[in-house]
Amino acid sequence: MTMINKTNLPASPQVLDPRLLGRPVHLLPQFAAQIAEDVAAALRQPAVRRYWDGFQLEAAGFVGAPDSSQSGRWLAFEGSAGSVAFALERSLLLSVLNQRYGRRGAAPGPAVDPSTVRVTATEERLAVVLGQQIASVLARRVDANLARAHNEAGSPSGELVPGSVPPPPPAPGGWTLGITVRRGQSGECGQLWLALDQEMVARVLLGLMPERARERTPQASVALGTALQVTLDGRLVSKEITLEALFALKLGDIIPVTVGRADVLLAESRLFTAAVTEHNGTLCLTSFEDSD
Repeated sequence: MTMINKTNLPASPQVLDPRLLGRPVHLLPQFAAQIAEDVAAALRQPAVRRYWDGFQLEAAGFVGAPDSSQSGRWLAFEGSAGSVAFALERSLLLSVLNQRYGRRGAAPGPAVDPSTVRVTATEERLAVVLGQQIASVLARRVDANLARAHNEAGSPSGELVPGSVPPPPPAPGGWTLGITVRRGQSGECGQLWLALDQEMVARVLLGLMPERARERTPQASVALGTALQVTLDGRLVSKEITLEALFALKLGDIIPVTVGRADVLLAESRLFTAAVTEHNGTLCLTSFEDSD
């Protein structure tokens, strides 16, 4: 049930965060699949089903930050291990509201136009309840992954509680998990979003660390680092031109080039290819892949 919506991803490369270097960012779709299973299971639990009765999970995945007109108001849920911002489409919120407080046994009515319904205190309280339910699912999954990664009994980091200050909308290059749910009877779909702060993302990635990387002892890492040192060179771009064009170059001429994946060389032997990104005005290499 993993959904990667490429149309919503930022067009420009994401700014490199040094804290995420060496972390298994490529495994985030695996985490999204875990969340999809957890949310689907949570929707069947009595305490949660009383609000989400008739709703089913359709898809989940990391997406670009939603437009403010689509997501509406964001709510903060904070804990000792990081914070999560939550938002959902108001049409979905009104659908849950009508299902929760409507007449029992009544047939579902047509979709409500949010622009024709004023915001009520009941609606705002319901948004907090729904947000805390979904954010708690995510927090429990993060704790479970960390416990598995360290081969120890789970030690919950604490429940996420509503924050006192509304968070700003997530940045376009942030880490936003999108979840789509569908109401079985009407077939209408709605979206909700969880924006993770950097501390929470770091915990997510630590729990996804490959097993072979976790098994390395600190002593072995230090011994290898002190015994073997190599110098890697990065070749960002190369361009072939004719000898005639080379001799025709004058001061001020521009040679057009396109920067793609860079070559990472060891003594002129290509070992990896890497993506070129920027951090604080400095070009950096990330997303290393073995060269063929």
